[in-house]
Amino acid sequence: MGNRTVITNSLLFLCFFIFFSLEHLEAQKAPAVYVFGDSLVDVGNNNYLPLSIEKAILPHYGIDFPTKKPTGRFTNGKNAADLIAEKLGLPTSPPYLSLLSKVHNSNKNISFLNGVNFASGGAGIFNASDKGFMQSIPLQKQVDYYSQVHETLRQQIEASSLEKHLSKSIFIVVIGGNDVFGYFDSKDLQTKNTPQQYADSMASTLKLQLQRLYNNGAKKFEIAGVGPIGCCPAYRLKNKTECASAANDLSAKYNEALQYMLKEWKLEKKDINYSYFDTYAALQDLIHNPTSYGFVNVKGACCGLGELNAQIPCLPVSSICSNRQDHVFWDAFHPTEAASRIFVDEIFKGPSKFISPINMEQLLAI
Repeated sequence: MGNRTVITNSLLFLCFFIFFSLEHLEAQKAPAVYVFGDSLVDVGNNNYLPLSIEKAILPHYGIDFPTKKPTGRFTNGKNAADLIAEKLGLPTSPPYLSLLSKVHNSNKNISFLNGVNFASGGAGIFNASDKGFMQSIPLQKQVDYYSQVHETLRQQIEASSLEKHLSKSIFIVVIGGNDVFGYFDSKDLQTKNTPQQYADSMASTLKLQLQRLYNNGAKKFEIAGVGPIGCCPAYRLKNKTECASAANDLSAKYNEALQYMLKEWKLEKKDINYSYFDTYAALQDLIHNPTSYGFVNVKGACCGLGELNAQIPCLPVSSICSNRQDHVFWDAFHPTEAASRIFVDEIFKGPSKFISPINMEQLLAI
């Protein structure tokens, strides 16, 4: 009787193990995620930049992260890069500079096959977008780093295996907000470029970097447009708590230029596939219909001081809202984890008014 019980239990365990393994494989819909962008998807690269003042290393950042500590993410918990990986059944792609640090400190080979995050707070499409922040990794440099990673992988892995791996991996690009901020912070840029010229230049400069990723194996792209920058607490503060229309107009112009560029690029390169997330429309929907998403405060920051909690940044001395679930904005510029979760759900499943020409689930299936 005892042996039969042991055998039955063993069979049950084996069945459970096989079921769990298959479920895990099913969940793991892409072999890796490679992330490029700014503070919306930075998971700690800026912590390794000695001169950068653009770091999320002080309390109360990370208060809702599993470790309850600051991690270099510019939010209260997880950001979009974490949440996308979570949905794919993958660990969060580690910050590139953390991997580089391990290589230098231990002289060991590090695997880049499981994905890498190159994103950097303060980064822009243009190299000069972070002037006010002293130091970040602009997009061109992020792609330079990816080119080095690709070269390392080429030396480690047989060519056809690497090509297959990268063609099934997801390349996430979330950038452009700092370029919009940069335009309004610079009289020189405004004198030399109309908003339309600047938006077109942003899109064409981004295309050069996307093409470099394509030349090094990238085939599947998840690309986010810029949100209504004028509605973040920092800009509302300057505009009697209302959204700043000029900043929103430039964001919208860039998004139009970006979508046109992507459609043209797809005609040029038949073997690429992309999913475009309309961050602008998605965030506006949260702002205009907060209760349907469970939000109460759409204007102010959860962490900060002064009017809208946006006059003084999120510092250890700042006040912090007790319920991070009902705020759209964590600080004067960045969304809460709760808002990011909604965006990531929309990236994966739609609706089509926010994600086009296909959603992430459809991109994975190709």
